[in-house]
Amino acid sequence: MAKETGRKLIAQNKKARHDYLIEDTLEVGLVLTGTEVKSLRAGKASLVDGYASIDGGEVWLHNVHISEYSQGTWTNHAARRKRKLLLHRHEIDKLIQATQETGHTLVPLSLYFKDGRAKLELALAKGKKNYDKRQTLREQQDKRETERVMSKYVRGRRQ
Repeated sequence: MAKETGRKLIAQNKKARHDYLIEDTLEVGLVLTGTEVKSLRAGKASLVDGYASIDGGEVWLHNVHISEYSQGTWTNHAARRKRKLLLHRHEIDKLIQATQETGHTLVPLSLYFKDGRAKLELALAKGKKNYDKRQTLREQQDKRETERVMSKYVRGRRQ
């Protein structure tokens, strides 16, 4: 049997980058049951409304939906159960200190398999205000417009 290598994306939280200012990211492992892994291999997961919290010196993932495995029996898992995240002690201490600052939260950005193991990209983020979101959208639109003008100019010079 060939060993799995590389990175296979399962789910992404695209809205998180819009709603939060990402300050730092970490790659963390997850404690999963067998049916959860099989469901993830089928690509049935959603990170929308997901967040992480620190409870008793451990980091827990909440509100992440991993669909029940279709061939699962009584051993099937609950779709939105809280899951333990695997981090080193110094990383947990750093997150505890950072989340005690006002406005900081832990948000999952993506869920993927890396060399056959389920990993989660966890972000230390700060919530954006509405005017920050509008400013970001305006900057993206301006960048797109300048790229369009530049490409038109470059095409015109080639002819």
